[in-house]
Amino acid sequence: MKRTILMLIITGLFLFKSGLVMAENQAGNSAQLALSVKFNKEEQEALDLKRKELAIRAVLNRYDSPMAGQEKSFIEACKKYNLDCYLLPSIAGLESTFGRFILPNSYNPFGWGRGYLMFNGWPESIDAVGQGLRNNYINRGAEGVYGIGPIYSESPTWAVRVAWFMNEFEKEEGKISLLSSDFPVKL
Repeated sequence: MKRTILMLIITGLFLFKSGLVMAENQAGNSAQLALSVKFNKEEQEALDLKRKELAIRAVLNRYDSPMAGQEKSFIEACKKYNLDCYLLPSIAGLESTFGRFILPNSYNPFGWGRGYLMFNGWPESIDAVGQGLRNNYINRGAEGVYGIGPIYSESPTWAVRVAWFMNEFEKEEGKISLLSSDFPVKL
């Protein structure tokens, strides 16, 4: 399959060589050959989630987080509880600098239960807080980080600061989108 696609591209380049040269002469080096691939809804959702996973990994690594490697747990929780995929890691960023400052062995980077609740590992805490946000906040009418903030924290700036971290993840996802190709075949 890959070989067939490669042959079609090479053949196409050979057949259109004169047109490409002419375009380069007219437009300089700005002329580009672009491939466009359409994805079905499920494929596009999977691609979007993979970008989010990579963005979470990059930010956790940037902060030297002990939670690095838990990207899939964050993605699973966001899918399972229908949450913004950057909400949970952003709360962890604000509350504990992504798990760097927590009670020893608590695995509670969210300040959940004022930080005194203990979990057996990162996946357990990510899932429990995701479920808690869905059931106790969002299902009761709290919409987005600004609806959750006044309930989650006494600080009037909590939501703004969580939103700042969410923006950091979104910027990272934007970089990944620019660097990656939507064309799934490696040539």
